[in-house]
Amino acid sequence: MRGRQFYITQMDISTSQSKKAIGIFLVLTLALSAIVWILTLHSGEGRIGGRIYGYGIMWCPALATWITCRIMKYKISDLAWKWGKPKYLLWAYLIPLGYALIAYLIIWFAGWGGFYNKEFVAEAAKSLGWSNLPPGVFIVLFFIVNGVIGLFGSMSTALGEEIGWRGFLVPHLNNVTSYTYTSLIGGGIWALWHYPLIIWGHYNGGTPVWYGLTCFTVAVVSASFIYTWFRLKSGSLWAPVMLHASHNLFVQSFFTPITIVTSSKTSYFIDEFGAALAVVTLICAIYFWTRRKELGQQSSRFISHSSDGAGTV
Repeated sequence: MRGRQFYITQMDISTSQSKKAIGIFLVLTLALSAIVWILTLHSGEGRIGGRIYGYGIMWCPALATWITCRIMKYKISDLAWKWGKPKYLLWAYLIPLGYALIAYLIIWFAGWGGFYNKEFVAEAAKSLGWSNLPPGVFIVLFFIVNGVIGLFGSMSTALGEEIGWRGFLVPHLNNVTSYTYTSLIGGGIWALWHYPLIIWGHYNGGTPVWYGLTCFTVAVVSASFIYTWFRLKSGSLWAPVMLHASHNLFVQSFFTPITIVTSSKTSYFIDEFGAALAVVTLICAIYFWTRRKELGQQSSRFISHSSDGAGTV
């Protein structure tokens, strides 16, 4: 059978078992998510409901994983919980910062959006009690503080998704098919899971639905190649958690809000629904795809070692 060494203790898992586990997991994720989708779509636009339902939807894959493990007689404690090598966590933190910075520098220099949004900076400074600081100093301090302290909050939500997507789904997909198809299939499922709130909810960038979905799908499937590579290379769940948390943190709470909307075309380039981030993430994904051979040889069992031989689970 096909599969690498990245999942649950030293136990043999057949491809048929993996296919069954994938099916159960996806059905449960859909059923649980549908409940939160309905609640979200019937809620108002206030921060309280948005925050609660936002946390809820991001933890549906984790709950689906737990139930699937109970059904399949797997131990949730046997997922790849150990931290793994620090270098993978460091790079997982820096890579989303890097591709987001490149994307937004292109946006700013091309004039598709501007730097910096004075209203956002003034509001953020006031809320932190730092209104007396010069704007330039505040932006630097805010970037650092948000990038450190904000990371913990971002990880708390990213963990819910990553327990399901990379903690459970990716290893089982990888037991059935190759890294390339694992990334494509996993990324496609991950993107589709967001569609209801993009199409019918408020999770969009203000562009036509077809455009936002296209850019978002390219960005998410591309990110899947990066997340899957780190999950398989490190043998740890925490590397993709860090990637996910870093992406959400820098894109959603720094680069997008600090960018000025200079015209009606700005929304076509910024954020997760714009072209700039999609293109840069795609280039980054191609780079990791060229390094797919580093993930090691196929193995017939999920064992608790990373692909470079480091015992991390």
